[in-house]
Formats: sequence, structure tokens, C-alpha cells
Amino acid sequence: MDKAAPAPVKSRALRTGAQVAGKIRMNQPETLTVAGPAGGLETICLPAQGAERGVAVINHPNPLQGGTNTNKVIQTAAKALCRMGFHCYLPNLRGVGGSAGEHDYGHGETADCTAVIDFARSRHPQAGKLVIAGFSFGGYVALFAAQQRRPDLLLLVAPAVRHYDREREPDAPDPVRTLLIHGETDDVVKLQQSLDWAAPQDIPVVVVPQAGHFFHGKLIQLRDTVARFAPAVLTA
Repeated sequence: MDKAAPAPVKSRALRTGAQVAGKIRMNQPETLTVAGPAGGLETICLPAQGAERGVAVINHPNPLQGGTNTNKVIQTAAKALCRMGFHCYLPNLRGVGGSAGEHDYGHGETADCTAVIDFARSRHPQAGKLVIAGFSFGGYVALFAAQQRRPDLLLLVAPAVRHYDREREPDAPDPVRTLLIHGETDDVVKLQQSLDWAAPQDIPVVVVPQAGHFFHGKLIQLRDTVARFAPAVLTA
């Protein structure tokens, strides 16, 4: 699939004093407007810490239930990946926050995700590795995006694989490149659903004990789980 050249991007720093002589410091968090297929996508960029290793695009949960790019689960995953040397991009998918368009139940959102991936890779041409990630609805989007952009790591947190279009199930991802994390007591996307989906595809599932869907009180454990298991996938 041909990749279109990324359109110019508007940028503003999230922290006071992040601009020097009219330029954005690349070591500061930013909010960007990335050109997407339905219009601008409001996107948070968290810069890599230490040696630059790659880029990660992390997708938020269901916006019809309040999911945005400030969700604590995806912010926690992003912080873990930043510490591993990844520039993390967290888009508000179409119709969310300042992003153009209307919610499309995962169809158009997949194109939004790939647009942000292409932008991030063009912005960091020396960052070789690609992580595509998502939580809940965002995991559903990440699965479809991974079919088009083939990540080095597909990070899924409680992915809502069978909650949306039952006739549109994603292809099986590469199990060697996939890390699936799920809370033991999740009452939104049941743990058993992930186990049933992952088993035929030989995808291991890492269970965080006593964690619910939103990992309330378990965000540190989530961060540490990503930090512990992601490097093994990236070096496989």
C-alpha cells in the first residue's frame, strides 16, 4: 500500500517554556494536529527518554463511553514505552476532542491510526522500531492497523476484539510480535474473552492479578508489566 507524504503539522507545547526561538523542543510533550483521512487528528506526543529506539502509536478506548487520549491506561503504557526509547503518539481518533470527523466504530479509526503511524515514522526517520498499541476499543483498532503496518510489537491491553462488528474480525496477528495484557477481574471485556481469542492463535496472555478493566489501583503494575515483557518481544 502506497504511503502518502504527511501533510504539514501544527504543534503546540504542553508545558510552559517548551518553545525556544520559535521552535519546539523535541524533549517536551506536545499536542500536534496530524492530517488524517477525515481531517485533523489532535495527537499527544510524548518524547523518547534516552537513546531513540522507535515510535509507538497508542489508541484510546471507546469514545462513546468517554475514551480519549488522556485515558490513564494508555498514558501509563506510553510512559513505559517512552522509558524504553520510543516516541509515543496518542491520537484522539475521529470525532474525539479536537479531532475532525465522526465516530466510525473502528473502520475509519483504523485509517486514522495508520495516518499517525506514517506521520510519526516520517518525523523520526532514524527510529527503527514500530509499536502499535491500544486499550479496549483502541486494541480493536490496533489489530486492524497492524495488518497494514506490521509492527515490531503489537501491544494489546484488554482488547475489545468481539464487541463491535461481529462480521469484521481482524486477521490473526503474529504471536511472536504480540503482547496481550488483561486484568483478572475485568468486567467490561472479560478475561475469558481474551483467552478464548488468543488460544487458537498461540498468543500468550499476561494477567494482572486483581485488576479491573481500567486498572484502578493497578497502573504501576501495568507499567511494570509492559516494561518487563515488551523488551522480550522487541528482541525476538
